[in-house]
Amino acid sequence: MRTRRAATAGKLTVVLATLVLVVAGCGGGPSPRVWAASVCQALAPWRAEISKLTSSTQQQMTAQTTPMQAKENLVRLFAGAEQASETARRKVEEAGVPEAERGAEVSAGFLGSLSKMRDAYGRARDAIDQLDTAQAGPFYDGVRAAVDTLNKEYDASALDTSKLNSTELKEAFDEVPECR
Repeated sequence: MRTRRAATAGKLTVVLATLVLVVAGCGGGPSPRVWAASVCQALAPWRAEISKLTSSTQQQMTAQTTPMQAKENLVRLFAGAEQASETARRKVEEAGVPEAERGAEVSAGFLGSLSKMRDAYGRARDAIDQLDTAQAGPFYDGVRAAVDTLNKEYDASALDTSKLNSTELKEAFDEVPECR
């Protein structure tokens, strides 16, 4: 009798486990609120890091350093911004696709924007890394040109939220504490 109950219990366990896996596999992405919170948690440290790096870059541009020191500092700063952008992009990607109207489009927009920003910082880093430091004038002209290009690329990579309108996600971003 015990073996029959054990066998029945074992079959029931297998059926329940299978049902849980099937239901979990069929579920969509995170809710709009969960996704918005994850995105804001990913972007908050990124914004802080970019702000800090921007301030450091501006200081570096006016500091009394040799071209070689400036080059080393700027390359390091832009590499940091590139890495911070990639970290934020990866965390947004890990947040998944929200279960919301146009969720996939909104998620792709965030990922695309962060990828473009990451790439812009990488190109600025490479441009400055290739500059010759033998003469200060031409070096700083090259730095200005690299920073001007970075600013243009950065502005062009901004997320156009008007094209990614999702009422559910807009409400979620307005409501979750992580986004305030």
